[in-house]
Amino acid sequence: MTKHFHRELEKLKKRILTLGAMVEERVFMAIKAIENNDSGLADKIIKSDYEIDEMEVDVEEECLKILALYQPVAVDLRFITAVIKINNDLERIADEAVNIARGVKYIAKGEKLHFDFDFYLMANKTEAMLKKSLDALVNLDVDLAFKVCLLDDEVDQFNGEAHRKVKDVIKDNPEHVEYFINLLLISRHLERIADHATNIAEEVIYLIEGEIVRHGDF
Repeated sequence: MTKHFHRELEKLKKRILTLGAMVEERVFMAIKAIENNDSGLADKIIKSDYEIDEMEVDVEEECLKILALYQPVAVDLRFITAVIKINNDLERIADEAVNIARGVKYIAKGEKLHFDFDFYLMANKTEAMLKKSLDALVNLDVDLAFKVCLLDDEVDQFNGEAHRKVKDVIKDNPEHVEYFINLLLISRHLERIADHATNIAEEVIYLIEGEIVRHGDF
């Protein structure tokens, strides 16, 4: 039974890492769509979202099966609990990538308007947080997980800056309010991806140290 149990755990680990790689690819595509105002790439993200949804369900079912069959305890139970939560965060990140893609499709319909905000820097920082959180999971690197948590404030500041600038630009360009609101929403979706990356990092800390770290308590 022990041999079968550990085999199931290894299979589960491979599945969650595969899902992580798929989600990371979607975020990369979403960032490229922002940079290039690429409606076609945005379409690909939207149309392939079902793949993430199916994988998320598979991982959850696998977790529940292991819990029912083997009734794990201690570190093994922590691992499965962490996987269930990380699985949910990864699916939500993919949803945010889809939301970004929809925003890009709207913006790409018409003339590109000037907006003095560095979406690319914000997007790259968000992507880096996601990559670090997944690297922390792969390598069980608690120090890297803590670094991800500390980076979240930087992305929050970008989102606050975008909000202030959108408010100002709408005052001068009320006829383009929907265009600028979509830009603001893209910023918000990037900020949410960073939040979910932070959640993943916090689950890695829990997995390694058995300590629940939330709400900036680190």
